[in-house]
Amino acid sequence: MRTPEEQASSTAIIKLMQGVIYRETNEDVWRTLERNGAPVLDHFARIGVRVIIDEVEGYAYLKTSAPEEGEDPLPRLVQRRELSYNASLLLLLLRKRLAEFEAGGEEGKLVLERDAITEMLRLFLPDSTDEVRIVKRVDASITQVVKLGFLEELRGAHQPSWEVKRIIKAYVDAETMADFARKLAAYAAVEAGDE
Repeated sequence: MRTPEEQASSTAIIKLMQGVIYRETNEDVWRTLERNGAPVLDHFARIGVRVIIDEVEGYAYLKTSAPEEGEDPLPRLVQRRELSYNASLLLLLLRKRLAEFEAGGEEGKLVLERDAITEMLRLFLPDSTDEVRIVKRVDASITQVVKLGFLEELRGAHQPSWEVKRIIKAYVDAETMADFARKLAAYAAVEAGDE
């Protein structure tokens, strides 16, 4: 029979394997990571995975460790996913909006409605008078980003709305934003059908 500490560690391990852990929604798991996280960290270290804990932002997630020199890489536990152009663009634009939100001294959560997300993406979509087609493309991108855990739909809002999750900062860092911004003009030209 497991001790309460072993039970808490096992729960934390399983929850981390299921996805990002947020302090505000997984308080018990977060407390386990804070108070008795060593068994959890050790478990993942043995299989070549690091537990990244951001105390300031309040989230924890798994990241594959780079192999030591001379070691063969282990299979990936955390799979890489191919993103569509629109989903990649949306991630960058959401990260930029979050940076602006934080720089403006705003507190709380960044929440965006479908209209705001559509307007952010519209600049980079091919010109079209077919509003239904544009909304479908935007919705497909939103769905992909929701599945990745970077947006969370808010229930009960008068218009479809999503919270931008702060974990996006770990995946879309300042260097990625700068690199992507340089390529953005070229991608937008290709999507718009320009040479």
